[in-house]
Amino acid sequence: MKPFARHICLIAGVICACGFAVSAQVGPVHPGIKAFTSYCFKAGQTAAVARANMERNAGAPLPFELTFWDKSLEPAPGTPAHSERRCEVAFAGDQAGAAVDAVQAKMAMPPVFGTPLPLPAPFAATPGTAYIEARELLRRRVAVVHIGVRGDTAETFLRVDRLPAGEGFGS
Repeated sequence: MKPFARHICLIAGVICACGFAVSAQVGPVHPGIKAFTSYCFKAGQTAAVARANMERNAGAPLPFELTFWDKSLEPAPGTPAHSERRCEVAFAGDQAGAAVDAVQAKMAMPPVFGTPLPLPAPFAATPGTAYIEARELLRRRVAVVHIGVRGDTAETFLRVDRLPAGEGFGS
């Protein structure tokens, strides 16, 4: 075999081996993470539409807990005043690292999900927080993304709250 061909084969083998090693480490992404990145950043959904979208992709019943409301579209009694819209998925196990990676990748894709802002009150990191960040959106809106693990049984949660118009820009 000629030296050039030997180098090509060696490089191809290294690429294949590295690709195999990376994919072996990553493993499957939990359906809750996929549902969150696919639907929780989409505006204009009622709770029923969000659930139907997620069930179409993750199956019914959902293999995770879903909390969803959008007060700009339908009443949501008993929800906090500081949040106009919330989408949260939660499931058993600690997959916070995979969740952060998936959400950050999604937020970096066009259209980019806002620009970072200081975290507005009352939002704050809690025990188990892996990622929390506020982002300025279009039309003077702010969203807060919070990912972590909570409870003694290690439940991964991914949440995005959209604040009412004009709120969250500091004092």
